[in-house]
Amino acid sequence: MVGDYVKKQRLKKGYSLNKLAALTGLSKSYLSYIERGIQKNPSIQVLSKIADCLEITVEDLLGSATSPIEIDSEWLALFQEAIDQDVSKKEFQYWLEFIKFKRNGAYEED
Repeated sequence: MVGDYVKKQRLKKGYSLNKLAALTGLSKSYLSYIERGIQKNPSIQVLSKIADCLEITVEDLLGSATSPIEIDSEWLALFQEAIDQDVSKKEFQYWLEFIKFKRNGAYEED
């Protein structure tokens, strides 16, 4: 997550939120929102300001948000089966939406 990486790099530099806010020209609360994951999609301009002040690249920040996740073998097998059965992404999304609909109590079974 970008926010975790920003916080890690900020602390590594020994900067407080106040100092990073002063250096970037961003508000302390906005930076806090980024670090806590409340603001999930800061603009590239914002990321660039943060990266410059922390002496890292925007690519470093974006790379931290796309770190690989582990998927257990059962999920992988289910995905593979769906692919093998030629289930389209649209069909898969339909089933996810149906499950959400059903879980929310909008669907009553007999």
